[in-house]
Amino acid sequence: MGETIAKNKKAYHDYFIEEKFEAGLVLTGSEVKGIRAHRVNLKDSFIRFVKEEAILFNTHIGRLDTTHHYYGHEERGARKLLLHKKELQKMQKAVARDGYTIVPLQLYFNKRNIAKLQIAIAKGKLLHDKRNDLKEKDQKRDIQRAMKDY
Repeated sequence: MGETIAKNKKAYHDYFIEEKFEAGLVLTGSEVKGIRAHRVNLKDSFIRFVKEEAILFNTHIGRLDTTHHYYGHEERGARKLLLHKKELQKMQKAVARDGYTIVPLQLYFNKRNIAKLQIAIAKGKLLHDKRNDLKEKDQKRDIQRAMKDY
């Protein structure tokens, strides 16, 4: 992986991550420029299957001020994901099961300067799971502080 542009920290809080995949994105020029300027938010984004294709919804990619309105893009538009057929089939089977979904984890440029999206098959966490995670996180932080002072 290359330079990370945006991370979806909320996904790790709301879901158990089962399996990760790397997907390409179909983008326009103004979208790539917006990504390079780090004007991306993955917080509320999700992936759905439309006609056997994975589509990324609700990802905000901001426009640059220098982009002409004619060539601009829809900031929260749907974007097609590029995946291998076997990966798509695997994901569709997982989503057919109860409680599983596909979430974007991070957006980055690979070594060849191509925008890639890391996505994952995930299972939703219940409230008590989230509380346990927060407790463990607090305990680890306290242990680290104690070790640092020691």
